[in-house]
Amino acid sequence: MEALGLKVLHLAPGEAVVAGEVRAEHLNLHGTAHGGFLYALADSAFALASNARGPAVALSCRMDYFRPLSVGARVEARAVEVNLSRRTATYRVEVVSEGKLVALFTGTVFRLGGEDVPAGVGNPSQGEA
Repeated sequence: MEALGLKVLHLAPGEAVVAGEVRAEHLNLHGTAHGGFLYALADSAFALASNARGPAVALSCRMDYFRPLSVGARVEARAVEVNLSRRTATYRVEVVSEGKLVALFTGTVFRLGGEDVPAGVGNPSQGEA
């Protein structure tokens, strides 16, 4: 994260916000933000949000790209937990710039500790958090 100039803006169990700015070294051959840079930004928020509940490792990840970004664009990855179980958790990470959705990342982790999920916690997207 440090090498890419990324900063943590928010961190709590199951959520994180990481921000960065597109620099010249982050560009692809089209002169826009490289997908790898945006993926690293989203993956950082995913890792922080999931590991804030205890040690976890990625099982699967997917990213869809919607719009290009130029040098100087400020960008944030906002991770939220959408499902939590004893052994796995799934996260949605919205990559946004100037209020517009740039990319969408989803990822699932294996929770290494396997702790029981506290009562009332399960699928935050269904109002159980």
